[in-house]
Amino acid sequence: MTKTILVADDKKSLQTLVKEYLTQQGFRVVTADNGREAIFLARQEKPDLILLDIMMPEMDGYDFMRLYQRESETPIILLTAKLEESDKVLGLELGADDYVTKPFSMRELTARIRAVLRRAEKQISGLTVLRAGDISLDPTSRLVKVGDHLVNLTPSEFDLLAVLMASPGRAFSRAELLDHLQGTSFEGVERTIDVHIRNLRTKIEPEPATPHYIETVFGIGYRFTVDILSGAA
Repeated sequence: MTKTILVADDKKSLQTLVKEYLTQQGFRVVTADNGREAIFLARQEKPDLILLDIMMPEMDGYDFMRLYQRESETPIILLTAKLEESDKVLGLELGADDYVTKPFSMRELTARIRAVLRRAEKQISGLTVLRAGDISLDPTSRLVKVGDHLVNLTPSEFDLLAVLMASPGRAFSRAELLDHLQGTSFEGVERTIDVHIRNLRTKIEPEPATPHYIETVFGIGYRFTVDILSGAA
């Protein structure tokens, strides 16, 4: 099935370039000039992925994410001209799955789109529902529950949690976890993992400040505690 990509950017020249190239690559592309128009189109078109500029009139990319991600788990790649790490981290904290800094090559952008779409669609081979304490993770439906409540995770957060739960007690370095998300083809900021882990803890931990499930392994990275794992069902 043809995937629909929403491109939200106030520069018409960039919209045209991205739309023409992605259309040639087999995607269906819709475009928006600002955040408000992007919200309308996202609700109407239900895209498979959103390319989102940060600096837009009427509603910027940050405000778009704050609003739209209450409604949908659609993967988002930020298109940003900002080079400060704090801007990238804020985008990740709000739920973005990846970012591309302008100017970018169309080949890299397309590769990142395909990588994020694969992560959003993939199932974890050979696994059934994983359970630990109050947490259950279903890799087939990509649903996570804490107790009886569904938890809204981004694709990246889901994949990180799945990797950690699948190997309880194993300490993963930030670089290893980043590789699970992005592959080895592109550079990544290891702090990205810290942001996703912080978001995960906020959503699944009873007390995020004193995590019960996802432990920090100082000087290395993170692990899922083995003590509370009750097994797969």
